[in-house]
Amino acid sequence: MSTALPRLTTTTYGVLGLLAVRPHSTYELAKAMDRSVGRAWPRAQSKLFEEPKKLALHGYASAREDAVGRRPRTVYTITTSGRRALAAWLADPGDGPALEFEGLVKLVFADHGTRNDALATIARARAWAVEMNVGNIEGGEKFADGDGLHDQRRATTLLFGAFLTDFYALVASWAEWAEAEVANWPEDIASHRVPPERTHEVLERARWSQRPR
Repeated sequence: MSTALPRLTTTTYGVLGLLAVRPHSTYELAKAMDRSVGRAWPRAQSKLFEEPKKLALHGYASAREDAVGRRPRTVYTITTSGRRALAAWLADPGDGPALEFEGLVKLVFADHGTRNDALATIARARAWAVEMNVGNIEGGEKFADGDGLHDQRRATTLLFGAFLTDFYALVASWAEWAEAEVANWPEDIASHRVPPERTHEVLERARWSQRPR
């Protein structure tokens, strides 16, 4: 009785894409995911170590034993069928972003806490954007240097970097606006009332999708 092959996920294909760039050990894959794909598709590192094995079982990657000094390691390389599988996956348009933002969930229920709690949550959101943008800038500087090492991937990385740049800036900008809003709230947040025109202001911003391009 044949054993069913493990299901391939977006994470698996992200790893396959990295192998299409060059061979990686599992440790190198985890680091590369951290610096690139993981910023748009975060997953626990413990899960990532299983992904190359899945690819090998499907015949999409080959494995060879290697060593760094005295430490053994397994290096994975994409196969011809792996390149075909990656091309087929790329031909299917991906879904849009899924928002996961714990601080925003807390702010939805901020009227059951304190104003200082809400301000601290907003400050953490801005700090997160700044922290994430540090790596974004570092990565961008490597590509901007034009040393020839990254030239072949400059076009695709431009799209990725531009999205992350605007996303981190959006979170920071929103946090600054939210901080100014909450700073004027009373200590008893539940007693605070916002006039309808303020909601209409945000509604007008939401109508961007109804305007001609």
